[in-house]
Amino acid sequence: MPLFRQAEVRPEREGESERERMKRKSHQHKSDEEEEDEPSSLRRLCVFSLAENMKDVWTQDYAHNYMDHYFFRYVMGPFSLLPGDLIEELLCVLSQRKLLSRAALHLLLLPQLHTLSLSHSCNLVTANLCSLITVRCQSLKSLDLSGAQNVSSASLCSLLSDLPCLHSLSLAGTLCDRAVIATVARRCSLLQHLDVSRCLHLPPGALLPLALQGPKRLTSLLALDIGLGEHEEDGPASAAFLLLGLSGLLRLAIEDLGHACVIIQNRDFAVTDGFTTREIVPSLGELWDARVQEKEQREDEEDRLTLKEKMDRSLSLVEGRRMDTPRGSFKLRLREVQGLNLDGLDAVSNLCPDLLSISLNCHDNDDDEGSSQSIRLTRGLARWSGQLNFLSLQFSGPLSELVPSLQVSGPGLLSLTLEGVQADGNLPLISLLRACPKLTALILHVDPPRSNQEEDDDDEDVEDWDLPCLPHLRTLTLIFSLDERQLKPVLCWTSLKRVLWSLLRGSVQLHTLCLVAAPCRLDPVFRLVLDRHAEPLRHLRHVSLQRSNVTMEMTTRLVDSCRHLTSLDVSGCWSLTRSNITKLQSRVRRRCRKLHITWT
Repeated sequence: MPLFRQAEVRPEREGESERERMKRKSHQHKSDEEEEDEPSSLRRLCVFSLAENMKDVWTQDYAHNYMDHYFFRYVMGPFSLLPGDLIEELLCVLSQRKLLSRAALHLLLLPQLHTLSLSHSCNLVTANLCSLITVRCQSLKSLDLSGAQNVSSASLCSLLSDLPCLHSLSLAGTLCDRAVIATVARRCSLLQHLDVSRCLHLPPGALLPLALQGPKRLTSLLALDIGLGEHEEDGPASAAFLLLGLSGLLRLAIEDLGHACVIIQNRDFAVTDGFTTREIVPSLGELWDARVQEKEQREDEEDRLTLKEKMDRSLSLVEGRRMDTPRGSFKLRLREVQGLNLDGLDAVSNLCPDLLSISLNCHDNDDDEGSSQSIRLTRGLARWSGQLNFLSLQFSGPLSELVPSLQVSGPGLLSLTLEGVQADGNLPLISLLRACPKLTALILHVDPPRSNQEEDDDDEDVEDWDLPCLPHLRTLTLIFSLDERQLKPVLCWTSLKRVLWSLLRGSVQLHTLCLVAAPCRLDPVFRLVLDRHAEPLRHLRHVSLQRSNVTMEMTTRLVDSCRHLTSLDVSGCWSLTRSNITKLQSRVRRRCRKLHITWT
């Protein structure tokens, strides 16, 4: 089989700014949702055709005659002349449809490739494949090997040593260790994003080379759930070292972030001297002095700007929601943080005035009463009132205790995730919806009410229900906790029908609906929407009604009304039988619909 080297590589398209990336994060699922839809162009149709025939046509000869017999430095045909963006699109479709094979990868690893994501096919990632990537794809700018457990630390080091153009790297859930981070720090000088979450062989102290000799452009670092529980006491010191050493960080996900901010705010650097001495790195006091000196130099440069330059700079800061701070005060540039707890919220609010996204765990403060947690949370979030776009909370108290906090932070929210909250009736839920009118994604993991919430109104009065709606909502997920020993949930919140009707009838952009173990019958909800406001449901693409009370009649009507539906999950729906599902699948096939139905 002939060999070749591609002579010219297509230039990379200009990337978005950090703020633009975060503003669009709530819409990132759009491309995934539409991936399985009918092709919207001839190009897309061709990509789908290639993907569907990859095994039987395009890789058959190579797999039978060459793959396990030779090691080709480069392979000519059948895809070698395709542009890089088309190859990336084909790889994406193959991965999402679970059609990506080892033979297909061998033929698609080409020099013009700039982006390679194998997170959905991590079982294919081996040391031999890493060797192929090293040889053939030296222009890679983005590489995702998340979950690849078959590649040793030594193989990862060898791979990363020969990919100097990387801008984005994900090694989440791999065997990444201290040696790999040292290699990244030395060889990946252009790196901007690094994800090493869930790397169990990576202690917190192993991240320090990133701050000492690492890539100067690094703006995003994700390192949650690292290590095997050893050296947990090093977490705060390591996080503080990274905050002071990586001055360009805009996004950080790491445990003990709040404690690290407390150390920096109180200038309590002596508590970390043992850690820095053991790791043979400069003390936090030295890093602090360097950051303060850097800030003073920047302020001196700003003082020398002309009047026009100062006006232009002020306008750019306003557009970026940068907040003016007194001269000499120390602030971090972070826009997004994860791994925060309630104890460190005040320190983070003082050091990070420009945050747009927060992931906060209130479960670590179980000793506090719920009302005390609510007060502290409201006070901490008030610093970013009207500014936050994304908020994720783990909170074990009643939903009503979260309402004041959401009223403070809700006006600008695009995405809200609440986990572990206890439902206590319609009024707190309605107050939540009123507080967050701009939501595009609402995800609630809720404990159902402990007392029955009865339905008082008839359907005839439905138009008189004064309930809010979310016109921009694209994703609605309500997951109610349910003991695995229970076959079906207790229908203890029948009045939830009104709130669900309000959400569905007003969410004209809704694409994904997930109602798991709903504590009310869903037939009345869908009947109200389909009879009076059917337009929103016609745009649905993904629906999950797992372990909920829904009948075959309403399921059939829902499928008939939602023409764009591509997946329906009715697992655990006890009112549906195998015969029902068989009839529904036959009905879908007769109408030439592409709908995947899941039922157990």
